[in-house]
Amino acid sequence: MIRVENLTKNFNTLCAVDRISFNVQKGEILGLLGPNGAGKTTTLRMLTGFLKPTSGSIHVGDYSIDGQLLEIKKILGYLPESAPLYHDMLVYDYLRFVAAVRGMDAGRRAARIREIGGLCGIDEVMHQPIGELSKGYRQRVGLAHAMMDDPEVLVLDEPTSGLDPNQIVEIREIIKRIGKAKTVVFSTHILSEAEATCDRVAIIHRGKIAADSSTARLKETLGGRSHIHLALEQAGADDVRREIGSVPGVARVEVLGPDDGPLRLRLDCEPSADPRAEIYRRIRQTSWVLLDFHQETQTLESVFRELTKES
Repeated sequence: MIRVENLTKNFNTLCAVDRISFNVQKGEILGLLGPNGAGKTTTLRMLTGFLKPTSGSIHVGDYSIDGQLLEIKKILGYLPESAPLYHDMLVYDYLRFVAAVRGMDAGRRAARIREIGGLCGIDEVMHQPIGELSKGYRQRVGLAHAMMDDPEVLVLDEPTSGLDPNQIVEIREIIKRIGKAKTVVFSTHILSEAEATCDRVAIIHRGKIAADSSTARLKETLGGRSHIHLALEQAGADDVRREIGSVPGVARVEVLGPDDGPLRLRLDCEPSADPRAEIYRRIRQTSWVLLDFHQETQTLESVFRELTKES
């Protein structure tokens, strides 16, 4: 549905987006992740035609951004980070105005507003001024705006920015419902949101795509070594290093404590190795008292930190 190839955007001497490429299939939710200034918003603005690329190509459906931008805008809905709303208008009047601007037939407008109001959860505020709504409801109104003429593609820039945890969950559920039938691309720096919502994530750092895969696949392929944490009593650090460090699959034994407490250790394990059974067997053969034994699981946050660290 969306094909982006070698997309580049320069602002004078600054390269904000550097030859990125990705595809998004129909019915797929793609999350663009990255720290502030990574190039997420610039990418979305080029995708929606608000910025002209320095080079590269964008295709949405059967249309190219070069020469067919109007056709693309007809099948695309866009919600920027700050929803462009008229705060002195009632919600219903604003949506009716949007429907008219988008060229919707007058006979369909009322029914579509009711439909979109139910989907976005704004039925109860239809006759309130937009300026009196909470930010969460204003984001919902902006989402209704973007979806008014039932676009095939929905592009959302930081749709949950500034919302409280309950509002974030509500917007997330709306996006997941929408994504069952549409192609959705949205940017975020909230990792839990991407992990819970997206079919796939693309991590952008300094204008380049550092990774592009499902969250499960990213954690599997980029996890590298796994880590095991131990807490022991009646154990000496040197004895533990010697005994546990010789277990096949254990690459390194790091002593984290004690600070007036049990001996705490972090074990670095070789990729694909799982030495837990042998570690436990060796501990049982000693007089050490095992207080804690757990494996550190790879998270999207740790993958994100690894891919976007400044070094």
